[in-house]
Amino acid sequence: MHEDSTRQNPAELPSIEARLRSLVATRPVGEKLPSTRTLVAEHAASPLTVQRAVQRLVAEGLIETRPGAGNYVARPRIVRQADFGWQTTALGAARTDANAIGTTMATSPPDAIAMHSGYPTDELMPTRLVKAALLRSARLPSALHRAPVAGERELRAWFANEVAPVGGARGQAASVDDVIITPGGQSAMSSVFRALAVPGDAIVMESPTYWGAIAAARQAGLRIVPIARGESAPLASELDDAITSSGARLFYAQPTFANPTGTLWNPAERSAILDVIRSRGVYLVEDDWARDFAIDADAPSLVSEDTDGHVVYIRSLTKSLSPSIRVGAVIARGPALARIQVDRTVDDLYVSSILQTAALDVVTDPGWRSHLRRLRADLGARRDELARQVVAHLGADALTMVPHGGLNLWVRLPDRVDVIDLARRSRDSGVVFAPGNDWFPAEPTGSFIRLNYSGARIEQFGTAAETIARLLPTSR
Repeated sequence: MHEDSTRQNPAELPSIEARLRSLVATRPVGEKLPSTRTLVAEHAASPLTVQRAVQRLVAEGLIETRPGAGNYVARPRIVRQADFGWQTTALGAARTDANAIGTTMATSPPDAIAMHSGYPTDELMPTRLVKAALLRSARLPSALHRAPVAGERELRAWFANEVAPVGGARGQAASVDDVIITPGGQSAMSSVFRALAVPGDAIVMESPTYWGAIAAARQAGLRIVPIARGESAPLASELDDAITSSGARLFYAQPTFANPTGTLWNPAERSAILDVIRSRGVYLVEDDWARDFAIDADAPSLVSEDTDGHVVYIRSLTKSLSPSIRVGAVIARGPALARIQVDRTVDDLYVSSILQTAALDVVTDPGWRSHLRRLRADLGARRDELARQVVAHLGADALTMVPHGGLNLWVRLPDRVDVIDLARRSRDSGVVFAPGNDWFPAEPTGSFIRLNYSGARIEQFGTAAETIARLLPTSR
């Protein structure tokens, strides 16, 4: 075994594989191929390297191995044209279609400037902390054990402490027992929609709003009632009318640095909307996705001002730590909590203890707060540079606002610009962005695009804005 490991040369793998492919292509079915010993001698490689090459071709159906006899040219597989027509009748109408998956989830070409991504670039992530935390977590005895269905208690306590009432807030502090750990925010949202409503129910949503919430609501069979934003939040009177007329029990919202607009509800708006929620006896589903992406303003969570379980709170650490750390949480109180817990358990049973432990390790590390301070400064510089480039190339009217946090600029283009076609042509020109249509639960109210300032390199912002401007109709 020691001799094999010292002679192993992975660089020989492609040449061995190429040799075997050549033999398979030129020899008849059933003919025996050179033995492992022969190939080892020919290529000065280890038996393990030869075996790996053979197994690749076995997986492709090109080589057949016969125990004790050797390797042979396999009989070609007969591929029959499949008929999936029967599935049309069996499946019936779809709740959602392929267009429900937002553009932000698309993979961009390797050399493209990615202005569409929903995740920050690696240089904005606490990469060192995450790698160290994963290594430590994997060494713990709990790495091999099933996690509690509600989640590891220490991590649940951390999420509860994060939404503790501050100052003179009249809310009731969340208990560790009010928290359920979830595999990210998207699954949390889907569970909340399924647990607190039934197919056919109405749900009120800001418009525009997060595409993933629109997709999750439709997948749950809910009827979306869109409500326009005011200066930064929906008018309380219009929210009251929407709830009353539709009979909705849920209002989904992103009060802090909304995706895609970046808006932040002011204290008066927060108070007025909470009054409506309480008076109508409904739930406000607070998606606090950008809690870690404040730049030059902060706001407490709405759940910290809740007393009687009207606010169901969702937060994810995936965008803050790493796309591979799919860890989030739901905070709810009363019977709603029990229903959400049942849905989460049926759907996923539990969240990996390794990921939970690693997430807790990062957010309780002294370096986490230092990272957030650096992140705030970095995001501010990126936001300001992208805003400058948008104004320079697309005009001052294109910049709807400069958000106080989040990851995106919401850009308005001249009316009647086909943003879907523009996005396609821009992608072909090497700049990928998300057309605004993805974020409207009903018809778009204008030609908008969303530009993310956390995914591409800051020195690429000028090229991106210039490319988009060049592709706009010249009549503008």
